[in-house]
Amino acid sequence: MRALIIAAQMKFLRLAFIALVLLVVAMASALLAMRFAIHGSEVAVPKVTGLAPGDAERAISGVGLTLAIERQYYSVDVPEGRIISQMPAAGTKVRRGWQVRVAQSLGPQRVAIPDVLGESGRAADLNIRRRGLDIGSVAYLQMPGMNADQVLAQNPPPNASGVSVPRLSLLVTSPSQTPAFVMPSFVGQTLGTVNLAVLDAGFHVGNVTVAAIPSDNSSITLITPPQPSPASIIVSQAPAAGMRVNAGATINFEVR
Repeated sequence: MRALIIAAQMKFLRLAFIALVLLVVAMASALLAMRFAIHGSEVAVPKVTGLAPGDAERAISGVGLTLAIERQYYSVDVPEGRIISQMPAAGTKVRRGWQVRVAQSLGPQRVAIPDVLGESGRAADLNIRRRGLDIGSVAYLQMPGMNADQVLAQNPPPNASGVSVPRLSLLVTSPSQTPAFVMPSFVGQTLGTVNLAVLDAGFHVGNVTVAAIPSDNSSITLITPPQPSPASIIVSQAPAAGMRVNAGATINFEVR
């Protein structure tokens, strides 16, 4: 009886060991299949620089990728219509369906770079686009004594050759900002002195009124004030002291 029990246990252990081995083999097979599936979906990007767009398209699509021509540049080295550059680079491992972005050659530059120095921004824009070129970046700079919206500099310079990018960047004058000042207090000073100081500073004197003076007998009855004179004393001003004003502003005074 004991021998039968031991035999049964040994048989069970053998079956369990076989089942465990089969499970390990199955898991290893699944992992190996997954690894092959992942790496099987990766391809090396073919080299398409120097090719015509049709040939580049066939080379790219042949390995399950897509082609996108994103930019065009002038080139004295690469013939017109050929691929100048690509991204990702040739040999890079990517997944199928990945997009390969390329730039196409426009061939040697055949359009002369115009001279737009001194032109208005709008005139320069029309001049550049009429020649089949594009406007690049436009920067602005304040130049005292010069009219606003005038081209100061351009890149590439006029009549440049061997330009790889068909666009011009411009430096244009911007309107000068009117300087601002903090209004000082003129209260207590004579009108004549303040008038000269205001005019010298580039401001204008506006209305000058005389404050009414109450009579001695009644606070209601007012004495008609005299006309303002250079010796009149300023008692109030508008704009008030401490306010910010632009150059050329008009200042009104009340005197006594």
